[in-house]
Amino acid sequence: MQMARNLGQSVRLDDALRICLLVRDEPERFQRAAVRWLGRFAVEGRGIVIADLQEAADALDAMPRHPAAAMERLAALCIAHGVG
Repeated sequence: MQMARNLGQSVRLDDALRICLLVRDEPERFQRAAVRWLGRFAVEGRGIVIADLQEAADALDAMPRHPAAAMERLAALCIAHGVG
């Protein structure tokens, strides 16, 4: 995780999402990674509105319990908003 932090924005958004998935069972690390991912999604995505951010936040919140469904929702949002 320290390595990913040191890489900063050079980590692609889809890879940052995979990091969230990997740390989903570690609440503190997951929360930090998820909030960073959500912020990047807001900045890097095209045409994002508050409803998109809410949907992404809801999916991230569900990720520890329902990882496959969360990843599917987040992947669809990324595709819809041209981020990867």
